[in-house]
Amino acid sequence: MNTLRRFIRPLAALLLTAASLPALAIAPFKADYRASYMGLQADGVMQLERQQGNRWRYSLQVRNQMADLRQSTVFDIHNGHLRPLSSEDSANLLIKRRSIQADYDWADRQAVWRGDLRADRRGPVALREGDMDALLINLAIARDLAAGKPLSYRMVDEGRIKQMRYTIAGKETLQLDGRQVEVTRVSRVDGNKEQIAWISPEYPVPLRLLQRKDGRDELDLTVKSVH
Repeated sequence: MNTLRRFIRPLAALLLTAASLPALAIAPFKADYRASYMGLQADGVMQLERQQGNRWRYSLQVRNQMADLRQSTVFDIHNGHLRPLSSEDSANLLIKRRSIQADYDWADRQAVWRGDLRADRRGPVALREGDMDALLINLAIARDLAAGKPLSYRMVDEGRIKQMRYTIAGKETLQLDGRQVEVTRVSRVDGNKEQIAWISPEYPVPLRLLQRKDGRDELDLTVKSVH
């Protein structure tokens, strides 16, 4: 389950906005994915929903006969920054369940976590302007990729602070709906793990997401449709 969390949170929202749109111009959508997880086929659903005021909710669910994994982040936009306000992550496996919740208090400038994680990972962790959880970092990646800016960020997630940097790995074409689509491949390497996303400015979501470990594919998500 930790493998899936490390994959989904940094990559699941790499392109919630199309690269051709103005910065922070986001719109609701729902995308269906074909997934491969734990060696079995699965279904994935990615969704962005508008809430009251300046709030948005991003969510992702991956399900097969062995696992039901759900993640979501509620955020707002403040001074040009995407700010996490709260998040929920849960995993229901055949023999184990896990649930974690987070609260980002920007008035007191601290984040705390509760649920099924170690005491030393519960916080509080001091927040500073521009800090994001992993999902929101990926919203920034879409915006900054279009602007040609460095894809370097400070992540505050699950009681830790981590600098994250993504690089452009090249361009290629993918098949979608019977036609060739040009995409940009973005990747991040962390030790023996690699995370890769295939992005097209024609679509508001990544067309493919892949995690590899020790050179072997662990989790693969490929988009089927976007509504």
